[in-house]
Amino acid sequence: MSGLTTINKTSFTAGELDMEMIGREDLGAFANGARRLRNVVIAPTGGVSRRAGLRYVDTARGPGRLIGFEFNTEQTYLMVLTDGQLDIYAGDARVGGLATPWNAAQISQLAWTQSADTLLVVHPDVAPRKITRTGPDTWTLTEWSFLERDGVIFAPHHKFAGDDVTLTPGGTGGTIALTASAEVFQAGHAGLRFRLGGKQVLITAVASATSATAEVRQTLTGTQPTRDWEEQSFSALRGWPVSVCFHQGRLVIGGSRDLPNRLWLSKSMDLFNFDLGTGLDDESIEFSMLSDQVNAIRAVFSGRHLQVFTSGAEYMVTGSPLTPTRIQVNRQTRIGSPTDRMVPPRDVDGATHFISRNGRDLREFLYADVEQAYQSADLAMLAKHVMKRPLDQDYDAHHRLFHVVMDDDTLATLTVYRSEKVAAWTVQETAGRFLAVAVVDDDVYVLVERGDGVFIERFDDDLNLDCALTGVRHPAAAAWSGLGHLDGRTIRVLADGGAVADLAVADGAIALAEPASAIQAGLAYTHRIEPLPPVAGMGQAMAPGRMARMVQARFRVLDTKALHIDTGRGATPIPFRRFGKASFDAEPPAFSGDVQVRAIGWNRNVMQPLWRIVQDVPMPCTVLSVSTQMKMAN
Repeated sequence: MSGLTTINKTSFTAGELDMEMIGREDLGAFANGARRLRNVVIAPTGGVSRRAGLRYVDTARGPGRLIGFEFNTEQTYLMVLTDGQLDIYAGDARVGGLATPWNAAQISQLAWTQSADTLLVVHPDVAPRKITRTGPDTWTLTEWSFLERDGVIFAPHHKFAGDDVTLTPGGTGGTIALTASAEVFQAGHAGLRFRLGGKQVLITAVASATSATAEVRQTLTGTQPTRDWEEQSFSALRGWPVSVCFHQGRLVIGGSRDLPNRLWLSKSMDLFNFDLGTGLDDESIEFSMLSDQVNAIRAVFSGRHLQVFTSGAEYMVTGSPLTPTRIQVNRQTRIGSPTDRMVPPRDVDGATHFISRNGRDLREFLYADVEQAYQSADLAMLAKHVMKRPLDQDYDAHHRLFHVVMDDDTLATLTVYRSEKVAAWTVQETAGRFLAVAVVDDDVYVLVERGDGVFIERFDDDLNLDCALTGVRHPAAAAWSGLGHLDGRTIRVLADGGAVADLAVADGAIALAEPASAIQAGLAYTHRIEPLPPVAGMGQAMAPGRMARMVQARFRVLDTKALHIDTGRGATPIPFRRFGKASFDAEPPAFSGDVQVRAIGWNRNVMQPLWRIVQDVPMPCTVLSVSTQMKMAN
């Protein structure tokens, strides 16, 4: 039998590691990693804490997306998009709503961008919309309208036919006939604009695939057949924009349904004017992203440069400033983005986080000054098991937490602090299914499906329950109501900060065993902290067939009110807090310091951790470090 061996775990800044890494004790991440980190978050300084609870805000109309809207530093809104409906919230209260043209199946492909009081929203199958705040609690939703002057609309145009196809006008003004040399016209062309030799006409009727009637809006130069003609790039017939952003005073449109690899930039400081003109510096820009493969544009993003994310690669668009003669497009990396859903790229301290096309990577698109190019490091390399087809993402800069909604009902959270080389994953679980996430100012909102209902909830550092509400009464009362959203469920109640009980909700009300002045009431969740097996840092000491046992462990905790540790005989409360679900005690004080736990019994399974923290008690818990003493035996 060997002597005592001590394993010092000073931080959790590598996060939860994939089990495929279990044999890589040579990696630096092993010392700071963990096997399970569920319903906890990691501070950039290394400690791990029970996550904040979720405060109930409202019941949503159904599944959908969340959008943060910041009018100014003091007026921020949460927009909830569901099937055919937009609901708007300020300070957790609904302040407005509008009917929308997007159905439930289309919401996952929506892209948006904001400028001042206006939100632009696009979908490849629906005409783009503009949502405008017209007053403190008044909003309008209208279709985009490109600049129109003297009957001419300055919208993008494109020739959707072969180069040799001609159009022959029957006159130069008034109402004319247009004859095509090949099948060009479709019924959907009625009401659309064509350009012949740069002059615009309005199609009023379609007689056949080769014949149409048009109203001349700009006098044509002649009646000879011409190959120089185009039609509107965006229409119900040809599809609408896929993505949109603002960059250097221009509105940037990335891709459309029928022109997936084309990029349009508006005239400088004239956002809805796409007149190409004669190529002057302030005029609009248009080009295709040509490469050795079809790269459908999935997102455009304004960062250090204009960044274009396509189905197969990532591009940098440069120019100081961007002008028709100075613009340059350079492919940077070949990762690709999802095509079946829109997961918006997000800025994190100057880097752009985006989801890879295979749904297994969270990539950091970051410009390297040394190489004068972008790189796409995989932030999920050591935790591939958490990446389960991401659906949505957003960044909480206040807590330095990057949240990713996964298709397996979870919310994966990355603590990111690049300057300290911290990239640590944890996984949030709840009694339901996470559907969407959005950060509004410093608040993180989520859309959660629970049973037959979909709820809007907000992470709240003062709560340790989910879908929860708080209440205060004087004098104290045993009967509490207002819990209709949890009707028929058994919930956890924290009364006066110290009494914990599980109670059934009937007709939106509960009855406490004893009166209380303040309560939290919601759904319980369990947080888990499990270290990696003791093989970490032990070299050959834990060869197959050997036994190990923990002699004692010292846990350094901070502001902790409950700590339950399992050393192989079930989770039990530590000596400084004995706290049961049914007890009704005074609120326990927070404890900071070292807690020592002893254990007995040998473990032959080297894949099992020597200890774990498992608790659903709705109390704060923060672990800063753990020092474990163990023995080995053959």
